[in-house]
Amino acid sequence: MAKLVENASQGVPKEPASELELAALARAEHGEPFRLLGPHIVERDRAQRVLVRTIQPYAASVSVIVEGRAFPAELVQPGGIFEALLPVDYRHLEARDYRLRIRWDNGDITEVPDAYAFPPLLTEFDLHLLGEGSHWQSYDKLGAHVREIAGVQGVHFAVWAPNALRVSVVGDFNRWDGRVHPMRSRGNSGVWELFAPELKEGIVYKYEIRSRLGELPFLKADPYAFEAELRPKSGSVVSTLDGYGWEDEAWMKARAKREWLAEPISSYEVHLGSWRRVAEEGNRWLNYREIADQLIPYVKQMGYTHIELMPVMEHPFDGSWGYQTIGYFAATSRYGKPKDFMYLVDRCHQENIGVLLDWTPAHFPADAHGLAEFDGTHLYEHADPRQGRHPDWGTLVFNYGRSEVRGFLLASALFWMDKYHIDGLRVDAVASMLYLDYSRHSGEWIPNEFGGRENLAAISFLKRLNEVTSERHPGVLMVAEESTAWPAVSRPTYLGGLGFTLKWNMGWMNDTLSYFAQDAIYRKYHHSRMTFSMLYAFTENFVLPLSHDEIVHGKRSLIDKMPGDLWQQFANLRLLYTYLCAHPGKKLLFMGGEFAQRSEWYHGASLEWNLLAFPEHQGVQRLVADLNSIYRREASLHEVDFEWQGFQWIDCNDADASVLSFIRRARNPQNYVVVVANFTPIARENYRVGVPEPGYYRELFNSDAEYYAGSNFGNGGGVMAEPVPWMGLEYSLPLRLPPLAALYFKRQ
Repeated sequence: MAKLVENASQGVPKEPASELELAALARAEHGEPFRLLGPHIVERDRAQRVLVRTIQPYAASVSVIVEGRAFPAELVQPGGIFEALLPVDYRHLEARDYRLRIRWDNGDITEVPDAYAFPPLLTEFDLHLLGEGSHWQSYDKLGAHVREIAGVQGVHFAVWAPNALRVSVVGDFNRWDGRVHPMRSRGNSGVWELFAPELKEGIVYKYEIRSRLGELPFLKADPYAFEAELRPKSGSVVSTLDGYGWEDEAWMKARAKREWLAEPISSYEVHLGSWRRVAEEGNRWLNYREIADQLIPYVKQMGYTHIELMPVMEHPFDGSWGYQTIGYFAATSRYGKPKDFMYLVDRCHQENIGVLLDWTPAHFPADAHGLAEFDGTHLYEHADPRQGRHPDWGTLVFNYGRSEVRGFLLASALFWMDKYHIDGLRVDAVASMLYLDYSRHSGEWIPNEFGGRENLAAISFLKRLNEVTSERHPGVLMVAEESTAWPAVSRPTYLGGLGFTLKWNMGWMNDTLSYFAQDAIYRKYHHSRMTFSMLYAFTENFVLPLSHDEIVHGKRSLIDKMPGDLWQQFANLRLLYTYLCAHPGKKLLFMGGEFAQRSEWYHGASLEWNLLAFPEHQGVQRLVADLNSIYRREASLHEVDFEWQGFQWIDCNDADASVLSFIRRARNPQNYVVVVANFTPIARENYRVGVPEPGYYRELFNSDAEYYAGSNFGNGGGVMAEPVPWMGLEYSLPLRLPPLAALYFKRQ
């Protein structure tokens, strides 16, 4: 940085700029502003001089200030192009000594460093890694970053727009005029960069892009922005993520050693904008810090191990719930600043609660300020709508075969782990990524190179995603929402799998809710829906989800899906949750379900917390909390979720009585729980269930307990096994089965 003029003028011809070039610069059509602007060595009157050229459309006059001396600049081109000649002795000046004194058209006078006196900051190695899609921390290079260069504070901007003729940074600081801060092209890399001195954190900006293929410039938000304006505004905000004092070191160290597949995972799925609102203040959202103060104690009280947040990445439309993401590196400003979100995650970790984020690499919205046709071409998406547009959602599909796009998405995934200490990602709509013909009819899709329907580029991307995240962040969870029979989704890539840690069991969810929707008198005809899941339960590492998707768009709330009168509805819901807890697989329940919210979920209103004034709703909430406690405490309910050794049918064939009984075992096979579920409203006396050993079996849990607003029909605390062989087991228990209820027993 010492020889400023020499560095800045490297490769710049000494011939004067042509009138055509200056006119193009004044019209903001010149793609190489550093060729013309800033300091250059020129020949004038047979002598070398230092020429400083600047474009200031709103200036009345400009002077160059060097070591206290002022050199007036001449307006040489309409549109605000000024030139000043300095003695060649000044070729060795440093950046801090070179400033522009500008008298503006309103009479104000300011002095600023010249942005075009600074050399490029991105290295050739950076550009190489960005080009091959392997710059895992590209978010530290692209986007907007507050930096100090040669003693000068400012903001470094960088953006990928390979088909742009010209890119400028615009904002209030330059009257949103693309002529003022055109960026430097880094050649074939397609990257543009500019260090804008004396800009600060908090400024709002966009990129003004003039495409090679279009006549009119357009504005785009920064794909790598760390913060954005609150909708309906769409500007990016310069934000610094460094400086937050994390206090979760113990959690982070322990996480890397966790054996999550053998540990309890009970996730509380939350939409931050509607979990709880402040009704007395215009129904406003809670902010991130208020959420931390209220949500974390509640999650601890309820016994959940994790919070799974619906996307907090910035999105323009509230009704998309975050799944139509614009800002893949920006925590939404709806609830506060980036460091406020860090505070929420940090507080969770200090209370031993994991935080998962939903993440949407399957598609993105076509909003004009977003990624769509970013540089005037189909840059992030496919050009052909048969590949690049989702027919279901009206959104665009990423081009997973383009290395820069893969790098963008991989960096986004790692970013939330690197900067926000996120414990894992639930990858949304994986099925739509895997299949080229997803939700498309004949003629609406293009086969792969082998004539098949598999999206080979997306498959390769998903495998690399899971490899990189596990390598760089041991202990994080990568969870797939994948609704088809694609094999080995949650198997390692070296075994031919996609490499996810866990997969949502959509089949279990559909079959189970379909069964529970049946009136009890008809359930015996649908008994196989409750047993079918065990035919494939151990083919993947499954999560059993009762998510937001099941209680919107006319599907009704969980309690409202249940048949029968009011008592039966609540008994059915308690039975559902008790069965969920005992079935092999990790658990997920959407907010509101834990206290039997009656209405469908609506993103624009708070949950119906007032329902907790009623004992039936209190009972469901108590039941969920107790189930989470038992689930975490009893190794047999979580330790062997993904192998047959952890499960044994006692009787899966009693369709006439609609009763299921089975055993869940821990790694130590002597540690087990007997589960019996009665799916009818008929209380059954002396119902015999086989058990493997003699002794006293304590009634560990009864979903019909009065404490949960049930009828309190049960077994008086436990039953002694009798030497009566039953269902292939040497002993059996004569049980009283409560109506629409499930029981857990443990041998003492």
